[in-house]
Amino acid sequence: MSLVALLAWVGLGADGLSSSCYGPEAAFLALGSHTYLSLFVALATVLTIVIICISYTQIIEAFPTGGGGYLVASKLLSPTVGVISGCALIGDYILTIALSVASGADAIFSMLPVEWQMWKLKFSLGLVVFLTLLNLRGAKESVMLWVPVFFVFVLSYTFAIVWAICAHFRELPTIAHGMMADVHTGAADLGWLGLIAVVLRAYSLGAGTYTGIEAVSNGLNTLREPRVQTGKRTMVYMAASLSFVVGGLLLAYLLYHVTPVNGKTLNAVLFEKITVAWPVFASKGFVIAAMASSGALLIIAAQTGFFGGPRVLANMAVDRWMPTRFATLSDRLVTQNGVLLMGGAAFVLLFFTAASVNLLVVLYSINVFITFSLSQLGMVRHWWLERALEPKWKTKIIINGIGLLLTSGILISLCVVKFDEGGWATLLVTGALVGLAFWVKHHYRQTQKKLHRLNELVAAALADDAIVVEKTPPPCDLNARTAVLLVNGFNGLGLHTLLAVVRMFPKVYQNFVFVQVGVLDAGNFKGAAEVENLREHSRTEVNRYINYMSKRGFYAESQVALGTDIVEEAAKLCDDIAEKFPQAQFFAGQLVFKDESIITRWLHNHTVFELQRRLYQNGRAMLILPIQV
Repeated sequence: MSLVALLAWVGLGADGLSSSCYGPEAAFLALGSHTYLSLFVALATVLTIVIICISYTQIIEAFPTGGGGYLVASKLLSPTVGVISGCALIGDYILTIALSVASGADAIFSMLPVEWQMWKLKFSLGLVVFLTLLNLRGAKESVMLWVPVFFVFVLSYTFAIVWAICAHFRELPTIAHGMMADVHTGAADLGWLGLIAVVLRAYSLGAGTYTGIEAVSNGLNTLREPRVQTGKRTMVYMAASLSFVVGGLLLAYLLYHVTPVNGKTLNAVLFEKITVAWPVFASKGFVIAAMASSGALLIIAAQTGFFGGPRVLANMAVDRWMPTRFATLSDRLVTQNGVLLMGGAAFVLLFFTAASVNLLVVLYSINVFITFSLSQLGMVRHWWLERALEPKWKTKIIINGIGLLLTSGILISLCVVKFDEGGWATLLVTGALVGLAFWVKHHYRQTQKKLHRLNELVAAALADDAIVVEKTPPPCDLNARTAVLLVNGFNGLGLHTLLAVVRMFPKVYQNFVFVQVGVLDAGNFKGAAEVENLREHSRTEVNRYINYMSKRGFYAESQVALGTDIVEEAAKLCDDIAEKFPQAQFFAGQLVFKDESIITRWLHNHTVFELQRRLYQNGRAMLILPIQV
């Protein structure tokens, strides 16, 4: 269903708002004994949220059909820069799953006895497995189911922040004095540069707060018309709610002098301090409601990684930056390989970090700010190139320019501050993923060059058609020997297979049946219109084979189907054909590479071997013709 701004805030804002469960805590703990400096961190964080949200509203205007970081960077900068943004996003989505699950487990176990902490890692790993299986099955996104959880979270946190400020209203001047005292003490002990470094480090470690802001621009296709206006209104809701909760929590930590407690999050400690004077049932009820909604919202936020990560992988696979099988849809219409990769990587990450939120926060944020920075750079370039057509280009380029300076500044500081703490691992893995993407692209380009020789057959066949003396095709003889060829478009591979059959079995086959299965993958599963276009394209391509053979005096017909599983659909068509033509013999061509390895076999489609096994089980013979490239 299309979402109005309020529901879009729920559906697309869950990831962003849930980051307040770990972002403010990471920043506050990083200050150590200089807790009053958290006011500077709060102001800087709120300012950053507002600027990023404003700059992303301009991305919404420029990409009204939705534009993730990969698409924006690819279109506005270059495909090469786009792949860097895409790889950073993949890493970010893996960390989104791992950190959201770990933080959700922390929130849930904050309500349980300390001795239960030994089960937290097992619970986190089990939750990742459950979410992976859920997404493999195909989890239908229903925003209405999230509404109660979302608003319990918003109302409980809003109430706690307002209560904390009202209950300590008279103490607010002492907070200002404490901040000044911390500044003077810090400057005396550390020097001004050291003091700035402490604030900058806390600000950087709290950068996980900004993740999820890009979700609205990515999911514009789910919003109600007018989508741009709905998206911009949703960004206002997101900016206001996230700024209030993050800034309010940092202030509340100060007002209640919150300190870490083993087995509890800072938010849990804060809520217990707020409700300490309440009746027992009211105190426990509020804490349980707030922490349970936090855990549930974080688990919902983990779904963002399972939804966004495979989609980025699929888009990159369509462009041949990733193995093409990542664009393949299962019979549940989910990108199965992408879901497995995201779930498996998050599982491994949680296992080796022992589901430690403190460690995962260090690894987090770098990748998302790579995407932020590249998107802002692309928009700056866009407005500069469009300056002759856009009257307000100066205002818009300034907004995205400020966003670029801010996000790139944060990115640099994150890399410096977090490098020795584990940030190097994030950069290394992301760099390796970028290298892998370029290798995959190079492999597919080299393969395409090798296939160029085969595709020359198409031009030769068309030229031959112009001079061939047309013959009248005979009527269909169902009992005549029939060659059934599996093809994928009118191309060199299909023609090479057809000509090989005619050459190897001269005057044997009187009937020719061409079978084509249109594959529904992430590249064309964009709605009913695109599906119908795929069906029409498949018919057009296979009809060219019919015309080619009919002119040469053979009876020819075709069978076309659409589906996500080629083997399943092709096997059904072959069974129908075998019933109609008792003397049917099945043929297919398969590319053979001279330097074939396990990796190259994984990069290419070996559907014909799976189909051969399927037909063999049904008692039907299939001949695979090798075509060396």
